[in-house]
Amino acid sequence: MMKTYSVKQSDIVRETHVIDASDKILGRVATEIAKLLMGKHKVMFSRNSDLGDNVTVINAAKIQVTGNKPEQKLYYWHSNYPGGFRNISYARLMEEHPERIIIFAVDGMLPHNHLHDNMMKRLKVYAGPDQVEGAVIEAAVVKKGIKKAEIKHVAIKEAKERKQGKR
Repeated sequence: MMKTYSVKQSDIVRETHVIDASDKILGRVATEIAKLLMGKHKVMFSRNSDLGDNVTVINAAKIQVTGNKPEQKLYYWHSNYPGGFRNISYARLMEEHPERIIIFAVDGMLPHNHLHDNMMKRLKVYAGPDQVEGAVIEAAVVKKGIKKAEIKHVAIKEAKERKQGKR
């Protein structure tokens, strides 16, 4: 007779995935990120366990959307105070905080349960390659068309230059 396997905390191995968002469609990248954060790509996946990996997204400022979304898409929130309804357009959010666009998209694709906050803590989004710490990239599993040579050349070199004060 087979028994149901329940994942123990000691069985969880988290990898770090680096995703380059430049010239990719927002929704398609967000679904891939959500799958990695939930751990759906793992054999041991269980909805009640947090098995997901760490995800680092670079070049968030170069993400693309289809159709008229740059002019028409709005992001909404409420402060829970009377008259606290606010919104911001995609174009303005892209100018001010491009990393939040990916965060909002992934946040909506994750399950809203007790595991949600821990999954979102493992997501790191950077607007460009110059903002990334070199140690994060060096220890990462290279994902979706990013060559290791490109990462070392762009992200690590620029991070070292920033530390030395050249930028």
